[in-house]
Amino acid sequence: MEKLFTLLDHNFDEMVAIRRHLHEYPELSFEEVETPAYIAAFHRALGHDVREQVGERGVVATLRGGKPGKTVALRADFDALAIQEENEIPYRSKIDGKMHACGHDGHTATLLGLAKALNAIKDEITGSVVFIHQHAEEIAPGGAKPMIEDGCLDGVDVIFGTHLWAPTPIGDLLVRDGAIMAAADKVEITIQGKGGHGAEPHHSIDAVVLGSQFVVNAQQLISRRIDPLKSAVLTLGHFEAINPFNVIADRVVLAGTVRTFDEQVRQQMEDELESVLKATCQPFGASYNYRYTRGYPPVYNHVEDTAFIAQLANDVPGVENVITCPPFMIGEDFGYYLEKVPGTFFFTGAKKPEWEEAYPHHHARFDFDERAMLIAAKTLGKATLQYLQKNK
Repeated sequence: MEKLFTLLDHNFDEMVAIRRHLHEYPELSFEEVETPAYIAAFHRALGHDVREQVGERGVVATLRGGKPGKTVALRADFDALAIQEENEIPYRSKIDGKMHACGHDGHTATLLGLAKALNAIKDEITGSVVFIHQHAEEIAPGGAKPMIEDGCLDGVDVIFGTHLWAPTPIGDLLVRDGAIMAAADKVEITIQGKGGHGAEPHHSIDAVVLGSQFVVNAQQLISRRIDPLKSAVLTLGHFEAINPFNVIADRVVLAGTVRTFDEQVRQQMEDELESVLKATCQPFGASYNYRYTRGYPPVYNHVEDTAFIAQLANDVPGVENVITCPPFMIGEDFGYYLEKVPGTFFFTGAKKPEWEEAYPHHHARFDFDERAMLIAAKTLGKATLQYLQKNK
């Protein structure tokens, strides 16, 4: 273990260089070409078995240890977001309108740095390590599901993953067994009324008024229909009615997201949102179109593997606090992996000590403390070696 930690310390500058290179050349979900090629070339140079275009754009590399044994999978995502970067940094994105605003460049650099360190001691490893480099985490249907269907988990006994988390101070590790992240679904609605002159509403069916009523009425599902001991979020973030100022709109388009942990609550929200929509439109003669698209499932961490990470992390250099965190309402397609094999997903604090407050993920000025990559690599590396050793 000490040898691994020393190798990772030695590789840290290269991790930073990789992260900054990827940050300068971001690629959006389902558009990744150069990034997976870069990842595949890195692993091939180490002598790993490499599969490209897994699930369309993913990369899977396998390190085989000196002796046969169990197989640990480690996953990192590598897609960026359609955001114009506002940071004034030497490694600012060189692609207009695209930015690594969620830390996936850091996830990839972490896994590549760890792969190089593990490769240096591969003869001492009992078992195999599968490095899953996933495309398209940011946009459903995501890259995890097609990669799984293409065999990325074949022969895998356990999977670990982490997210560099800028709101949490560096040195803190956030863990939780059971539900740690929510199901993330999409709602799309069109309300069709009848347009008319702004001075004569009685000759029209005002779609803006009906849309506004629906937005307010739908929130009562959360406060009055969902079990208060369970969780749900409804956010309608898009409301569009492009019209002259003095014309009653005949149509509005709404879109939003529903977040839940419980399958029964998820189904209730899907069904009752349409009931509210129908009850809002029908009395006034308006029609509607309703589309509810299920996105990623909740991320449910396995109890034994979460306890395993929580215990070993206490002795990882750089980790100061291992904290059991509350569930997050954010979504992550890592949940698909955990539906297939045991494992756990945790958060690695990445907020710089001098920051009073970090810019949130998906913000145009998002950044993180790059030293968090080293902590993440050491935690994942220790988990890998310790799991393979105790299960040989």
